[in-house]
Amino acid sequence: MRIFLVEDDPDTRLYFRLYLEELGHSIRSAGSIAEALETMPDEPFDVLIADIGLPDGTGWDLLRRMQAAAIPHPGYAVAMSGFGFTADRERSKAAGYDRHLVKPFDPDTLEAVLEEAVCNGSAHHRQAPE
Repeated sequence: MRIFLVEDDPDTRLYFRLYLEELGHSIRSAGSIAEALETMPDEPFDVLIADIGLPDGTGWDLLRRMQAAAIPHPGYAVAMSGFGFTADRERSKAAGYDRHLVKPFDPDTLEAVLEEAVCNGSAHHRQAPE
């Protein structure tokens, strides 16, 4: 799948990139909302994995700014956060994320979420929530 990763910690971003590439996915990545908006591909990508805590806003802001910039919504969106309270999960869902993963999570959890993305037809891109 084509995955776009937004993670501000360089070591974590590198780990995810290498791991996802090892699984056979095509990865583009950014460390901030601004960088993500500048480097996102013009064509829709299958999965967005975004940290909620970013240096220039939140992962929730990212989806809103993508919509405002007419960047196609990914087929499947995954939020990552150190917080997993019900309110955090609900806010991720309201923003347009399909899943909210609580860090740290193990590779099996990530693989299961990516399988879920495939099963839910991430290649059939959906519109962002209104």
